[in-house]
Amino acid sequence: MEASMQSIALARVLAVLTTWAWRVVNWVWLRPKRLERLLRQQCLSGKPYTFLFSDLKENSRLLMEAKSKPIAISDDIKPRLLPFLHQSSQTFGKGSFMWIGPTPSVRITNPEQLKEIFSKINDYRPASNPLAKLLADRLTNHEGEKWARHRKIINPAFHMEKLKLMLPAFYSSCTEMVDRWENLVSEQRSCEVDAWVDLQNMTREVISRTAFGSSFEEGKWIFELQDEQARLMNRRMKNIDKEVQALLMDIIRRREKTVRAGEAAGDDLLGLLLESNMKENVGMSLHDVIEELLVWTMVLLRVHSDWQAQAREEVLQIFGSSKPDLDGLSHLRIVPMILNEVLRLYPPVTMLGRKVPKETKLGKLTIPPGAQLLMPTLLIHHDKELWGEDAEEFKPERFAKGVSKATKNQVSFFPFGWGPHICIGQNFALIEAKMALTMILHQFTFELSPSYKHAPFNIITVQPQYGVQVILRKAN
Repeated sequence: MEASMQSIALARVLAVLTTWAWRVVNWVWLRPKRLERLLRQQCLSGKPYTFLFSDLKENSRLLMEAKSKPIAISDDIKPRLLPFLHQSSQTFGKGSFMWIGPTPSVRITNPEQLKEIFSKINDYRPASNPLAKLLADRLTNHEGEKWARHRKIINPAFHMEKLKLMLPAFYSSCTEMVDRWENLVSEQRSCEVDAWVDLQNMTREVISRTAFGSSFEEGKWIFELQDEQARLMNRRMKNIDKEVQALLMDIIRRREKTVRAGEAAGDDLLGLLLESNMKENVGMSLHDVIEELLVWTMVLLRVHSDWQAQAREEVLQIFGSSKPDLDGLSHLRIVPMILNEVLRLYPPVTMLGRKVPKETKLGKLTIPPGAQLLMPTLLIHHDKELWGEDAEEFKPERFAKGVSKATKNQVSFFPFGWGPHICIGQNFALIEAKMALTMILHQFTFELSPSYKHAPFNIITVQPQYGVQVILRKAN
């Protein structure tokens, strides 16, 4: 009897082990090879799948090599920011795929297919990104009912009428930076600053003031912690995440308590969200977008000093010695052209991913469940077939008649995403960028320091690896 029971137990253990072994083999080999076969049958190409790590190891090697040395400002930035994808597109063309572990990612660059992906949010869902999820539970990472609920709650806080209430915070934070620069220039006639550091501080200040009102000092500490998270890939990330969540919840609970006591919610973003019945925090990444947009704008305006002069002339014509306001900012024409061209050449996020939960038709393609779609924003924004032979050049005039004319009504420009999932803070980011750039141009001319090294690289978003050292002079 005892021997029989042992045999049954052994049989059960063997069955569990066999099932487990089958699942592992299927995950690391059988399923990837089946997906590869299905993709190749549709004339898509890519490197053959190899066990588990596949293209990740080569991608990591190319990234390390690209980061090892700076480039000239006139150099193509694609090999530095997306070296593997750039190399792969040259080898296999646009109709290709790459391997992220055992998962194939099909590259999508056709504007009609991009439009379908961005529009059908239930068929194409944001690909999971554990790092981004840890850094912030962003709205763009939500799906289905959770996404719809959060979007409905947040929308009112980003209406233009609400953004008007935030202009004093924009102006105050920009003024502090500009005043500090003016003091340095007046003492030395010209001065060298790291614009990247100062713009980071300024945008954190703006986001902190607009998001947390009187608690903006605590808000600044939260963003500094999140920046540290972006540079860490170990246990410290989880510890920081707990600290960030605790700080946020403490600020929110204190504010909710004052609201329940009968005080006004306030005109800062947190107050507006509470007024919209916001009961759980949504992480923000607007400060990344704004500071990077501004710093790459300063780099490109130094290289193209004719555009710097045109933008300054427009600013002086519209504002003179007046304080920038929303009406004046809305009358700017050259500044928005410049900002759009910078967003085209240096999009904050270099690629977007979507997962396909079930077999899905995408144009002539049939995407099998288990495959992912990769939309390489940087490659699409630099695509000569979409933008012309001058796609690599800085030409703000291409946006003179607006985005629709520049893109020929195609989905080929999406620095903030596109469709229902477009970044809800787009207007916030652009108004702050216009405000800051207007105030800088009004007071200064600037050029790049001889010590500047051009080295854009990815830490979640596109940042300058060695900072951006500029020489400031008082504008005439």
